[in-house]
Amino acid sequence: MKSTADIRNLIREIPDFPKPGILFRDITTLLQNADGLKASIDLMAEQVVAHQPDCIVGIESRGFIFGMPLAYQLGLSFVPVRKPGKLPAAVHQVSYDLEYGQDSLEVHQDALSIGHRPLIVDDLLATGGTAAAAAQLVQKTGATIAGFSFVIELSDLNGRKKLPDDVPVTTLLSY
Repeated sequence: MKSTADIRNLIREIPDFPKPGILFRDITTLLQNADGLKASIDLMAEQVVAHQPDCIVGIESRGFIFGMPLAYQLGLSFVPVRKPGKLPAAVHQVSYDLEYGQDSLEVHQDALSIGHRPLIVDDLLATGGTAAAAAQLVQKTGATIAGFSFVIELSDLNGRKKLPDDVPVTTLLSY
């Protein structure tokens, strides 16, 4: 297994979840398939190596699932971006709008600095709010974003428009 078509076949579609009219793309079936998970990481690594990242920034929580093995595969370090109150040292924080309310993300202030080129990783690019907030966090540290990498993009939601124009975005699957 080494193609995006094979990976697409491992993603379960659940209609009307979490609410009527939504077709949920469930990655748990991909994660349960060892060959599919390995192929996902291998293909993501192939896509992003040209961006020359020097570390991986994973967005809590599913960004950790794909970010850690990607960091391992590329021989890079891993920086977690977490929900508030989860990191023990001094943090940068960014708040962002959700469909119904607000949320925040944090990163340790000493995790990145000028000269770093992190790749921001998550499982899904939907409306772009979470990824844009992670980008703002990275920029607060003085680092330069090397790129974004997602397993799935819901292209009808136009999440790319919230991301910096000059930063490459790669996805394995687009719906």
